[in-house]
Amino acid sequence: MPSAFTPTFCYTGHMIADFHFSASPHIHFGAGRRDALTGLLRAYGSRVLLVTGSVSFDASPLCRDLLAVLDADFELQRLRIDGEPSPSLVNESVAACRGFAPDAVVAVGGGSAVDAGKAIAGLLPLGHSVLDYLEGIGHGRTYAGPAIPFIALPTTAGTGGETSKNAVLSVIGEGGYKKSFRHDMLVARHVILDPELTLSCPPAITAACGMDTLTQLLESYVSGRANPMSDALAASGMAMVRQHLLRAVWHGDDIGARAGMLYASSMSGLTLANAGLGVVHGLASPLGAFFPIPHGTACGTLVHGATRLNIRCMREREPHNSGLIKYAEAGRILSDAPDLDDEAAIQALLDLLEDWTDRLAMPRLSYYGVSQADIPRILAGSRGNSMQTNPIRLQDAELSELLAHRL
Repeated sequence: MPSAFTPTFCYTGHMIADFHFSASPHIHFGAGRRDALTGLLRAYGSRVLLVTGSVSFDASPLCRDLLAVLDADFELQRLRIDGEPSPSLVNESVAACRGFAPDAVVAVGGGSAVDAGKAIAGLLPLGHSVLDYLEGIGHGRTYAGPAIPFIALPTTAGTGGETSKNAVLSVIGEGGYKKSFRHDMLVARHVILDPELTLSCPPAITAACGMDTLTQLLESYVSGRANPMSDALAASGMAMVRQHLLRAVWHGDDIGARAGMLYASSMSGLTLANAGLGVVHGLASPLGAFFPIPHGTACGTLVHGATRLNIRCMREREPHNSGLIKYAEAGRILSDAPDLDDEAAIQALLDLLEDWTDRLAMPRLSYYGVSQADIPRILAGSRGNSMQTNPIRLQDAELSELLAHRL
């Protein structure tokens, strides 16, 4: 059994800086906890809008059983989400469901279903277009709610969207984008983390989702906006990833491994919402908008190179940057070696990230059609919120080198 590891945070002897920590859903964790859903829903009313994926939900016996229970106990309307949700899909869904007037919205599925359900729940009472509120591309209106009560049951362990306050919406292709509809009122009232619902997730998706979780935990841990609360959650999540990621991929029926990764994923949703992310997510946004590359795959293929680049640039330009200390701490957590000195811990982190990238067969960007000629437009779309909390500002030439290395 891997040893427990309590990290040493970087706040001892120093005044803790002011920070804000957003609301968290009421989390119900454990195998079989999906059975609590009907009791939670009765507190809101009798009409339920169920948002699911288009294929995976129907392929899961447990999800089909859950549907039968909901259909027997509530007046139910179902929406199927095919692929990543777009603003037009959200707007069409809101228009189609306003007459039904649900008392609650339930999302059962991966990140796409959860993000779509979250956005729909936020817009149904108003009937507004999500483009009124979408960051960076919308009409600049300030969202003031109210939102319909929202409950999320994730079936993958990846984005942690069930615990965050933002719904990521995409338009994919030429002129595409990935942007967030974000507000504290969008946070789910309840999240049910039942690892049994993730048992049917196939190995390749489990691997990509797990690398996304790892990336979110690591980037939020070294973020310029990290705080003691986000660090504690990120550290506990990374310890779970260390113990359970590879086993969840290769032994998908191991409920303990599935539970550990589901916990880590949900913690990453809290840490990204409160500490921000970094260069990997800065680049993953335009990559996912311009090319049909799954978000977890984009993160998984870039995280080793991006971490190596951040460390190199801090050593060269900002040798006293606290991000180097945080990377060393992350290396001790992920290698389960608390006695390593900083240099050895950083090398252990880089070795582990490279090893997992190879062992989990993270595809290169060229597999999805990315070429050297695409790098300038990827860089042009990368300077969003995530880049602002990267521990060091990277130059375009450095980012180009990172992308070219993974073509």
